[in-house]
Amino acid sequence: MEPHWKELIPGDQYIVSIEGPLNVDDSKVLTLLYQPLIGPICVSLYMTLLNQIGKSRLQSEPASHYYIMNLLDLNLAEIYNARKKLEAIGLLESFVKKNNDSRSFLYILKPPLSPRQFFTDGLLNIYLYQKIGHDYYQRLKHDFADQAINTDGFEKITQPFQQVFGSTHSFPYETLNAEDDAKALPAKMEAKPVTVAPDFFDFELFMAGLDEAVVPKTAITKKVKEVILKLAFLYGIDAIQMKNIVMGSLNVDNEVDMETLRKRARDWYKIEHYNSLPKLIDRTQSPIYESDTDVPKTKEDRLVRYLETVSPRQVLTDLSDGSEPAESDLRLIEEIMINQKLNPGVVNVLIQYCMLRTDMKLSKAFVEKIASHWARKKIKTVKEAMALAKDEHRKYIEWQQNKKKEPTSKRKAVRTEKVPDWLENRNDGQEKQNEKVDIELKKSLEERLKKYRK
Repeated sequence: MEPHWKELIPGDQYIVSIEGPLNVDDSKVLTLLYQPLIGPICVSLYMTLLNQIGKSRLQSEPASHYYIMNLLDLNLAEIYNARKKLEAIGLLESFVKKNNDSRSFLYILKPPLSPRQFFTDGLLNIYLYQKIGHDYYQRLKHDFADQAINTDGFEKITQPFQQVFGSTHSFPYETLNAEDDAKALPAKMEAKPVTVAPDFFDFELFMAGLDEAVVPKTAITKKVKEVILKLAFLYGIDAIQMKNIVMGSLNVDNEVDMETLRKRARDWYKIEHYNSLPKLIDRTQSPIYESDTDVPKTKEDRLVRYLETVSPRQVLTDLSDGSEPAESDLRLIEEIMINQKLNPGVVNVLIQYCMLRTDMKLSKAFVEKIASHWARKKIKTVKEAMALAKDEHRKYIEWQQNKKKEPTSKRKAVRTEKVPDWLENRNDGQEKQNEKVDIELKKSLEERLKKYRK
């Protein structure tokens, strides 16, 4: 992931555009439905960009990013991160034009989903439910519910057009060009649901596994594929398991019933994850807290970049040589991230530090103790976490050495801990030949780094 300063600088110019007028209730949808998912900074950025467009206009005057930094009282990294979230959730499209040494950006604002679209989306509504809980979710749903008025018992007396208006033919029709008028006058923007890129899901394997006699290929329509992608991303379902879920979702006409498909996917997740629902989280470390290293040169630089750009789940998987992490370990890490509000990169360092200090086991008491300490110290970056871990390890080694100096009758045997290279604070080219780090563990870490660099 590129640092924000390589993608954006304060002097870069931008223009805001909109394809048509927004609905009067869109701000309510943004505040009550989108804000719990993307945060107030994203909503503030959206509304600030929107209000830079003049009344009855479709685009703003050019401005620099330094201008919006002052408007929002935010640094550029925070604005860049908020922009990416708006893009990912379907509220913004960004374009860039490069002219020699300068860049100019075009930001096209997209309307939010209507309440009906949002609550039936199958992705965002589930994340909202998990975020705010059942009671507040139902309250919001009730607030946005607006039933059509019942006209039973009323007589319709509306006058038709031709009974009120007449028509004459005194002007040449050739002076009108409907196509030009349609291009000049914008229609109201239509909101589009969030789409998930198909890269992560093996559709070829999925289709190959379907039994034509049970699930005809014609049943897997474009709409069905879109729902499958959302469910696969939402619940972490692979192609093989998705095949079984789809096969159980056919109706009597051999068509995939969307509601049954969603319910079976949800039931599968609850069984696999102890009756819980997924949460919407940032996949990796926010670029705000990434290091400024352009191209990693040393072993430690490469490790820092690795810890900044992978998820805690991936770190657990890598430390287990590709094996699926234990559910108890995942729940512990999730609790740490939520309760202690540690960034993913910091949690990655925490995982390595704790596992290598406790014989490759995640001891709940030890992890919570270290995590609460780091939270109190306001550790935000991978480098800060590594520095603190080194300091703690140095104190631990000093304590071990002091214990060894005690009389034999007063001290217990002290076990030598296996620790990563960076924890010993060694410099490249100065490592001692008699290092005590476990050779097999070191080779394993180096192999995983090679795979990551590829």
